[in-house]
Amino acid sequence: MITGRGPNRLQPARYPTTMTGRIRIISGQWRGRRLSVADLPGLRPTPDRARETLFNWIGPAIHGKRCLDLFAGTGALGLEAASRGASEVILVEKSAQAVRHLESQLLDWPGRECLSIVNAEALSWLAALADVRPFDLVFIDPPYHQGLQHLALRALVEQGCLASGTRIYLEAATDEDWRGEDADWIERHFECLKERRVGAVMIGLFAPRAL
Repeated sequence: MITGRGPNRLQPARYPTTMTGRIRIISGQWRGRRLSVADLPGLRPTPDRARETLFNWIGPAIHGKRCLDLFAGTGALGLEAASRGASEVILVEKSAQAVRHLESQLLDWPGRECLSIVNAEALSWLAALADVRPFDLVFIDPPYHQGLQHLALRALVEQGCLASGTRIYLEAATDEDWRGEDADWIERHFECLKERRVGAVMIGLFAPRAL
């Protein structure tokens, strides 16, 4: 079900990720389908190569999983997860324009009922959650250089959104110290399973330590 309106990926132009203004779904039931990127300042879809790397890390384990795409922007990560068999994908995006643009392109996509698109600021949405069920996979790809990655990790822990088997994808600029003052806390609470540089961004796959 597509409801509401969902995060900005607004950032400096020195981190371009597409020259065509379009993204494509790489694999699964929607393989080859393309989405135009809303003409909003700095809207930044996760590059194809980064998505390919991420979903190679995860493998077929995505099937039947419950996923959360915080700071969803173009929806590239959440839609890729749904295409590959996730049973539920919640995309949270604060830009109403980005959400309307995304919703308008999904109207004729078969199987889109697994999607819920929420127009909200990601951290506020997390703070307001009630009756929380843990997510199996969480995507954290916020605007760079704003310290939002570690704030999102803290909110996920505090709200009980994670289980021992949860996997968290995190993206940041290569010149960004995203851990900041929370470096020790992050080390205590999360294990980095995979990490790789892809162009101008660093991507990583994390798992919570004992909860």
